[in-house]
Amino acid sequence: MKTNGYFTRTYRIIRLAVHVLYAVAMAGLIFPWIAEKIRLRLERRWSAGLMRIMNIRIHVQGTPPDLTARNIMLIANHVSWLDIYLLCTVRPARFVSKSDVRAWPVVGWLAYKVGTFFIDRARRHDTARVNHEMSAALNHGGCVAVFPEGTTSHGDKLLPFHASLLQPAVQSESKIWPAAIRYLHADGSLNLAATYVGEVSFGESLAQILGQPEMYAELVFMAPINAHGKTRRELARLAEQAIADALNLTLSAREKEDATQLLAIEPQELAPI
Repeated sequence: MKTNGYFTRTYRIIRLAVHVLYAVAMAGLIFPWIAEKIRLRLERRWSAGLMRIMNIRIHVQGTPPDLTARNIMLIANHVSWLDIYLLCTVRPARFVSKSDVRAWPVVGWLAYKVGTFFIDRARRHDTARVNHEMSAALNHGGCVAVFPEGTTSHGDKLLPFHASLLQPAVQSESKIWPAAIRYLHADGSLNLAATYVGEVSFGESLAQILGQPEMYAELVFMAPINAHGKTRRELARLAEQAIADALNLTLSAREKEDATQLLAIEPQELAPI
């Protein structure tokens, strides 16, 4: 597989460093003084710029929520740290991240400044605290995003969706917007350079991505699901089935049976766009 040479990678690293410094300046000097709509547009523009630096070509299918949509939750499968910025090129949101990220140099500070919810998975009851914060954000008309798989995969399978972080959508009667993510080569085969799985460090992952001449990112938005009258488990299974269908992935027998039963007994699941 062809990869970029030393000078191309170095040039990308320099551009990336400048782009990150620009984000620091925006978050520290501009964001506190501007309206939310302007901030969202700047976040979207910055994320699109990051994708250009990485030479990632984005193909969006379906109808995503626009910047005026309120009280919504994005639910997506999880492949890479790039997923956050890929989603933000379309609809910036507040994400849930492990608490360790808060201590990362620069990145942790930036995540904090854009409203990331940090969860300590070692603390048994920390999910309740994060859910409370997410509910408050949704009730104020915000957009939050979660990766219910709880970890990343290579993109060739869908891990079971955990429902715990979907409780705020139930409490706030939000609209759930399922989104399917996949990274590809030009020939349509899976590009594993983007995956951030196992013991791979952030630096190693970044080097893999910068070494790619180009990558293709597919982002498919399905019709929203109205959380009114649903349980968090129902929402998890419906979103899981929608994303599996979009990616042509097969659920396990138990998951498929659960999702099929839910679709059969809930004929009005999909809310109009």
